[in-house]
Amino acid sequence: MPTYEYECRQCGHRFEIFQSMKDEPLKKCPKCGGELRRLIGTGAGILFKGSGFYQTDYRSESYRKKAKSETGDSTPQKDAGKESKSKEKKSGGEGE
Repeated sequence: MPTYEYECRQCGHRFEIFQSMKDEPLKKCPKCGGELRRLIGTGAGILFKGSGFYQTDYRSESYRKKAKSETGDSTPQKDAGKESKSKEKKSGGEGE
């Protein structure tokens, strides 16, 4: 149900109320009984939750690989760890 904002023309009292779209607009102020006017609001923002709402969520595998190579964002951390271990074995060998 949408939220509607009203303002009293006599006392200036402003308030919001949840109403069905089918309901008639309110006519009497709850404070003074004066005439109300319904204000035009900006509305609520739409909130998307979950995956699948971004352009990049459904990119192809080839696109992801190309984008990764262009940014230089490869995974050298895994390889670098292996290389340093192999260097340690070679330099700190038993028969050298």
